[in-house]
This record gives sequence, structure tokens and C-alpha cells, in this order.
Amino acid sequence: QVQLVESGGGLVQTGGSLRLSCAASGRTFSNYAMGWFRQAPGKEREFVAACNRSGGSTYYADSVKGRFTISRDNAKNTVYLQMNSLKPEDTAVYYCAARTAVSTTPWHYNYWGQGTQVTVSS
Repeated sequence: QVQLVESGGGLVQTGGSLRLSCAASGRTFSNYAMGWFRQAPGKEREFVAACNRSGGSTYYADSVKGRFTISRDNAKNTVYLQMNSLKPEDTAVYYCAARTAVSTTPWHYNYWGQGTQVTVSS
């Protein structure tokens, strides 16, 4: 089992920045690709960003490309999502997830955190 705990969410104005963190425990963190997903009220969970086990390969949804950056520190068992130039449409609950191979598809992931709320005010 892998346990994931997100933090760093909050309320920010349009154009602001937040950095989300996801701390992993339970198994060897570097054996897992990591993804960030989000879900707004009434909408399906959608892919935001993902990285492979080393963090050397990263993937982004078109809606966040150039604004968000995923990174990981395998020594700290943590993956990050730096979010800049935030927009009201970025408002959602953000989840991190883990699986052995990188994917942009939510239902491919085996392990999920509890989520952290991000609210961007206009």
C-alpha cells in the first residue's frame, strides 16, 4: 500500500500562485509514477500533470501547460505541483495519485490521496 497526503491548497486571487505537496509513505516512492488530477463540482476528475519515476519525464494537460510544473523529490518521498497564473477555472479539489507506470488516465491509478481544495477568486 501507498499512502498519499496532499497539502498546500487554499484561496488565492486570479493570477496568484500556490504550491501543492503530496507526501507518500508505505512503499518505495521512487518505484511509482505520480500524477495530479482535479475535480470541480459537477465535473469528472481530470488529468492535470504527471511525471515518471525519476521525474525526468513530465506530462501536462493543455489547460495548464506553461502555468503548472510537476516535480518530485525522491529523497523526501514528495511530489509537488507549482501552480502559477491561476485562473478561476482552476478551482477544484486537487488529488495526487500513484501507479507503477506513468499515465494521464485517472482510473489507471491505484493509490489516491484525500485531496486538497484550491479556490481561485476572480
